[in-house]
This record gives sequence, structure tokens and C-alpha cells, in this order.
Amino acid sequence: MLFYTVMKPLVQVALRVFFRKLEIRHRERLQLPGPLLICSNHPNTLMDPLIAAASRRQSVAFLAKSTFFKNPISRAIMESGNSIPIYRRQDLDTGAETLTPAQLEAQNEKAFGRCYDYFDRGGTIMIFPEGTSVSERRLRPLKTGAARIALGAEARHDFRLGLRIMPLGINYFDPQRFRSDVFVNMAEPITVADYADQYRQDPEAAADALTEEIRHRMEQRLVITRTDEEDELVTQVERTFGQHLIQDDEETLYDNFQLSRTLLRAVRYFEQHDAGRLGDVRERLHSYHQELHRLRLTDDALETRGPAGARRNRALEAGLRLTLGAPVYLYGLINSYIPYKIPSVIAQRATKDVEFVSPILLVTGMLTFTLFYLGQTALVHYLTDSWLWTLLYFISLPLTGFYALSYAGNLAERLRRLRALRLFRQERPVMESLLRQRTELIRLLREARAAYLAKV
Repeated sequence: MLFYTVMKPLVQVALRVFFRKLEIRHRERLQLPGPLLICSNHPNTLMDPLIAAASRRQSVAFLAKSTFFKNPISRAIMESGNSIPIYRRQDLDTGAETLTPAQLEAQNEKAFGRCYDYFDRGGTIMIFPEGTSVSERRLRPLKTGAARIALGAEARHDFRLGLRIMPLGINYFDPQRFRSDVFVNMAEPITVADYADQYRQDPEAAADALTEEIRHRMEQRLVITRTDEEDELVTQVERTFGQHLIQDDEETLYDNFQLSRTLLRAVRYFEQHDAGRLGDVRERLHSYHQELHRLRLTDDALETRGPAGARRNRALEAGLRLTLGAPVYLYGLINSYIPYKIPSVIAQRATKDVEFVSPILLVTGMLTFTLFYLGQTALVHYLTDSWLWTLLYFISLPLTGFYALSYAGNLAERLRRLRALRLFRQERPVMESLLRQRTELIRLLREARAAYLAKV
């Protein structure tokens, strides 16, 4: 528990740095008093429980697969982080555990008992009913364990415990990329006592019914694609032309979430009613992205907003900011480059599974930045023998490091725009053709949007 208390504020800071934007819809639901069972999808391994635990004031316990507890070091970390092991049959089949099926059942009954005791004290537990973590915009079939735990806890108190289940959907917009976005969508809680009569008649049927309700509420809070091809199409549209399809002046992650779900419904509508239009958009979009890749450009580099004079003024302002900010950028880069680079190197060498990349980046980044910043500060104090300079240097490290990260992004964007301008001078026919492709795609998407909205 001490480890959890000490690490929570560090994780909160790390998440704010790691994600460009972390938006929670109906945040007040995450603060409901216990006993509470949080049920979530599981696309990003360790990152999923960290987001929930860092966002809830009350401490959260987690149900985790038993293989995480085999190593003494990882077992110590998991137990100090309020984790309870669950033993899965598939782990027996792969030889990961040495328990017999009867022993497995006994161990899980013990785990269920720990959950019941936790709920008796008004605690909060988080479980991932899919049973596995896969980096896809899918919701895999849910196991009934969450429902059985919840019903068993209530049955011990004749359904007067007051336990609620909070389904939620975690939507990552680019889970492998540093400074991407994540949208947490909270559902309305389920009162477990509502299933009391059904449980008394048939416990298994009650568990199935409760599991189905959890699944239904999670599905409504997620972007779920059917195939990789459908996911690629929708992702390309929302990332490239999303700003042309969202009507609100102030774009939020909820707007992006709604856009993704609308795009999916539209794709399925046109598959049935106008496959030719859908095929045309798919082909043109693919061709447009291929040409962007060949020219080493992004769609943002071609975006123009406002009259020519306003665009020139924005370009001059951006150039001035980059020029004046260069010394601060260099200072932040020199002090933060190594601890920034090490996590990406470790992640590349440690795993090929995309769902493990973000957690490795986050955890190793917390270690490298902490160790390097403390070591650099100690060195400055040794060289200056001044607490004032030491304190000023220490404060400057995170501020200029974060500024350097922002500066690098702005610089890369400005360089892409300059490259686009240079290509206009050197290969004008090619760039004019690219712009015509872009204009035609925007027109087709807007027409498809209007046609879809007129039919639904």
C-alpha cells in the first residue's frame, strides 16, 4: 500500500507528460464511493490500470493474471500495487503454471474471497473481463468472472451490500505513439442488487445476464471495428480529414470519438446501399496517402486557413517564436535528450507486441528522467557549491525539457510546410495534382456525410 501511495502522484505526472490529452467523460462517475467494481476493455496492458488508478481518488485494487506473480520481483511490485492474482485455464494448458484444475479452482476461490473482503470494507476493484490485452479497436468476448464476483459479494450480504459495477471504455487514438491522445468514456453504473431475484433462481443465468449488460454498456463507450481493413479506412479518414467533418469550433476527444463511431456506421451503411461510392473514397484515399508518403509530406503541411495575408503573418510569428525559442530548446535538449531517448531504445529491443510499447516507454521514462535529473542536479551542486543555483537548475529541467518537446513538434511542422512550399516551386504540376486529389477527397467525404445523415 505504501508503494501505491508513493507511486500514484509520480504516475499522475508521468501520464500528463506521456499523453498529449487525457479526457474523461463523466469524470464524476469515477469518483463514486465504494464498494465499486470497475470493468474495462484492455487494449494497452499496464497503461489501462494506471489511467484508472491515477484518475480515481480512492485506491484501486486490480485482478491480474497469475503469471505476473511468478517472478519474485514482479510479484512484490504487483502485491504492493494492490493486485490480486487470478488463475486462468489457458495458463495451465501452456505450462505456465503447475497447478492442477482443482488447485486452480481453489486458488481462484481464495482470490474471490479477498475480493469479497475488499468490498466489505467499501473498496474498489478493477477487472478486465476480456481476460487478455490486445491492441485492437475490438471488444473480445467477456468472461463471466466479474459478474460472478459481484453477485457472490452481494449474496454474502443478502444483496444489501450496495455494490455497483462501473463499465468504462478506454479509447486510444494512437497507442504506440508518445504524446498521443486517450479518451476514457464512463458508463452509467450497474446496481448488482437488481439481479437478486434472478440469482436466487439461477446463479449461472444471472451471471450471464449481468455479463451481457456489462458488455452492452462497454460497447456503447468504445470505437469497435470489425476488420483491420475497416479500421485502416476509418483511421485514415479521421486523422486526415477529421477537422473537415467535425462541426464544433472547439474540438474535443469526445467529438473525435463520436466522429469515429459515425464513420463506422456510415461505412457499414454504404457497404449495403452504395458500395461504389465507398470503393471510390477508399481508392482515392489510398492513392492520396501513397503520394504524401512518396513526397515525405503530411496532410497538415497542405492545410491553408484564412486569407493569404493572415497566413503570412502566422508563418512570420511561427518563425519568430522558433528563432527566439532556439536557445531554450537547445538547453532543454542537452539536458533531456539521453533520458528521453533511452526508453524508446529499450521498448524497441524489449518487445514486438504493440500493446506493451506504451507501458515500457512510461515506466522506463519515469526511471530515466528521475535518475538523470537527480544525478545532473547533484553534479551542478558539486560544481557550484550553491543551493540557489542547484534549485534553479533543478526547476529548469522539467520546464525546459517539456518546452524542447513542444518546440521539436512545432519545428517539424514548420519544416514540412517549408518542404511543401519548395516542392511547389520545383515540382508545381505534381503538387497541384496532389491538391486536386485532396480537394476532391474532401468534397466526396462531405457529400457522403450529407447523404448518410439524410438517410438516418
